[in-house]
Amino acid sequence: MKILFASNNIHKIKEVKSILINLKDIEILSPSDFGLKTNIAETGSSLEENALIKAKSIYNLLGIPALADDTGLFVNALDGEPGVHSARYAGENSDYEKNNLKLLKLLNSVKEEKRIAHFKTVLCLYKSKNEYNFFEGICEGKILARSKGSNGFGYDSLFLPSGSILTFAEMSELQKNDISHRRKSLEKLKNHLLKK
Repeated sequence: MKILFASNNIHKIKEVKSILINLKDIEILSPSDFGLKTNIAETGSSLEENALIKAKSIYNLLGIPALADDTGLFVNALDGEPGVHSARYAGENSDYEKNNLKLLKLLNSVKEEKRIAHFKTVLCLYKSKNEYNFFEGICEGKILARSKGSNGFGYDSLFLPSGSILTFAEMSELQKNDISHRRKSLEKLKNHLLKK
């Protein structure tokens, strides 16, 4: 089965392909494989809604099963922010650096033990208007006072997973993929696909 992962983010595409690489009879494609660059507005009020919007849009465009995700960083001291707005936390045209700077500024006076946070990924596998499933993964941790590491993307250099001495950005791709929120959601997807 061919599944189109509805993302232009090369980091996410690489991560998804590396985790699902051993699934026989499953080929993960990206919009670039079709000469497309998707720009689907994430207008949902939850990660689930955004994942569904993206997966359904790609399915309607190409007519093949589509996989989409939405990921958010939820910081307890900020009442769950940035949450569903993680990718655009510093504004519509923000980038990883601007988002990280805004997060650090808002947490400036928050003590380390109160910087509890978690990443959450929700995947939506959309096969038809009557058949779609959600798969959720969560990784608990905390936000550091300064960036550490140069691997990864997004908030990886600020996020220290529970039980780890390394931020996501200090880990190798394999280390991160062993414990990440995306990995956990993809493992649930993998188990679902193996049952079919």
